[in-house]
Amino acid sequence: MRHERVLLEVIATTVADATAAARGGADRLELVTAMGEGGLTPSIGLIEAVVEAVDLPVNVIVRPHSRSFTYDSNDFAVMLRDVRAAKRAGAHAVVIGMLTPSREVDREGLQRAIDAADGMPLTFHRAFDEARDLMEAFDVLLGFDAVTNVLTSGGKPSVLDAQAQIEALVQRAHNTHCTVLAGAGLTVDRVGPFVGVTQVRAVHFGSGVRVDGKGLAPVDEDKVRRVRTLLDA
Repeated sequence: MRHERVLLEVIATTVADATAAARGGADRLELVTAMGEGGLTPSIGLIEAVVEAVDLPVNVIVRPHSRSFTYDSNDFAVMLRDVRAAKRAGAHAVVIGMLTPSREVDREGLQRAIDAADGMPLTFHRAFDEARDLMEAFDVLLGFDAVTNVLTSGGKPSVLDAQAQIEALVQRAHNTHCTVLAGAGLTVDRVGPFVGVTQVRAVHFGSGVRVDGKGLAPVDEDKVRRVRTLLDA
């Protein structure tokens, strides 16, 4: 079990990002727009173009605005349309998350998204990190077979400050259908020790594999390649 390859997911915001990440050895893309707002739903044109451009699974974020992770009926109507549209455009999965006003997983909203996805898997995104109790929220998500990944920074702004939390979540996910996808704040220099300590099997990079480490800069193919090499070591 120990020798399975660690999955590397890279955020792409353009076709150029996607192809650079693919050349560098990424295993999967998370496609977003508005990375400065934490990622919002990309256009249909972008989804279709990226799916055509790379031979990698393209996971598409469905997030209608950056105000909060608590959505009203209009927000949900938009999100469910976007889930169906992303699937038609060739997405491998959607990346989505929703909380109740009391900061628990919105089970009803999640089920509606799963129904709209119609067999397509879901990643529950970093709305998870704003949940009242991470372990309780994780247990709720484990009750949904369609949720195959949970993207988390362990409840901290940087996942590098949440190694104990990630380690605990990884242990909780052991022998389940769900993978802990660790992200936010990972850097090329720190990823090796971080994976060693936490035993996490999937990592998510945004700014850490971009030119000058800036979130709004392009993906740096060489940085992606260095991360891939370190993960394979």
